[in-house]
Amino acid sequence: QVQLVESGGGLVQAGGSLRLSCAGSGRTFGVYAVGWFRQTPGKERDFVGSISWAGSTYYADSVKDRFTISRDSTKNTVFLQMNSLKPEDTAVYYCAVRPGGVRSNPSDYAYWGQGTQVTVSS
Repeated sequence: QVQLVESGGGLVQAGGSLRLSCAGSGRTFGVYAVGWFRQTPGKERDFVGSISWAGSTYYADSVKDRFTISRDSTKNTVFLQMNSLKPEDTAVYYCAVRPGGVRSNPSDYAYWGQGTQVTVSS
């Protein structure tokens, strides 16, 4: 079992930045891929980006060059640095983990956090 807790969400103006954290417990993140997803009411959960156990990162086109994922394996934590935020980035953000390689389909992820709200005002 892996337990995940996201934090760092909040309200920010367009153009601002936020850093989300995803802290894991129960098992080391070391051999897991970690994905970030976001969801707005009435819509499907969308892939934001992911980081492999080796540190390779992948991003959705909509956030490429604005968002950065990193991991601190010593602290079992993964970060999502979000810069140049836009109102359309408003969503609940979730982190999730899966053994093996990265995937962009949320159904491929086994464990999920509870989510953290990000609201970007115009």
